[in-house]
Amino acid sequence: MPAVLIAGSLHYDIMVEADHLPRRDETAVGSRWYPKFGGKGGNQAVAVAKAGVPSRMLGAVGADDFGPFLRAGLTTAGVDDRFVATVSTGSGMSVAIMDGAGDYAATIVSGANLMVQVPQDPALWDDIALVVLQNEMPEPANRAVAQAARARGIPVLLNAAPARTLSPDFAALVDILVVNAVEAEMMGGPHVCCLSSAAEAAEALAKDFETVVVTAGGQGLAAWTAQDHSFAFAAEKVKVVSTHGAGDAFIGALAAEVIRGAEFEAACRAASKAAAKHVSGG
Repeated sequence: MPAVLIAGSLHYDIMVEADHLPRRDETAVGSRWYPKFGGKGGNQAVAVAKAGVPSRMLGAVGADDFGPFLRAGLTTAGVDDRFVATVSTGSGMSVAIMDGAGDYAATIVSGANLMVQVPQDPALWDDIALVVLQNEMPEPANRAVAQAARARGIPVLLNAAPARTLSPDFAALVDILVVNAVEAEMMGGPHVCCLSSAAEAAEALAKDFETVVVTAGGQGLAAWTAQDHSFAFAAEKVKVVSTHGAGDAFIGALAAEVIRGAEFEAACRAASKAAAKHVSGG
């Protein structure tokens, strides 16, 4: 089966549970904390592998105690980590606070993720049929991966999170853009509050990208494809345990379905179900 190359971030996440998220200048009291494998790149690579599709990671970890933990998170899930470099800078990490309703806020420290480079080894591209990127690596690194993919005729999916301004040169290399409501608005779309406004945002962003997916959390998603075909559907209703990592579960499942050759709407529906399962703790 063809494989997915995920180029992106790896974070040692410190998760803190509390009954509410602290306000500015407030010291909230948490109930427990625990370490967790993370980073959008790492999470998405694991999600692809869990969906039964070969997954290869391009990234970097530090020569510290976090590095082996992050590698184990990849290899235990079946992700190929041969192209994860070990660098002198500390590993990427984050601190996330999750409240009783399952909502969270996080702060990341990029560390080694700022030093990812595209290796010259042609084995990196063996059997790769889709590249997945996020915005937790610097744009020059993303652009280098996307340029190498374009030279080989491999499509590029960008999960533009966190939102930032993309250079025209890089944007032109993106085949599929996936953003949430906040990111869509920050990239120039209208305010997203419902499925109809998500559809408007997808159409607006489609002026610059061939295929656009705008996710609207529990509302559902809307998309605009390269064939000027649009669709929208509501999210599956589930009991929320935690929203942390739901977007990464969506991206991983979407990439896996694209690799399997599913029609794009069907791929989005499968990805939405995977995200709902993740949110419900399944």
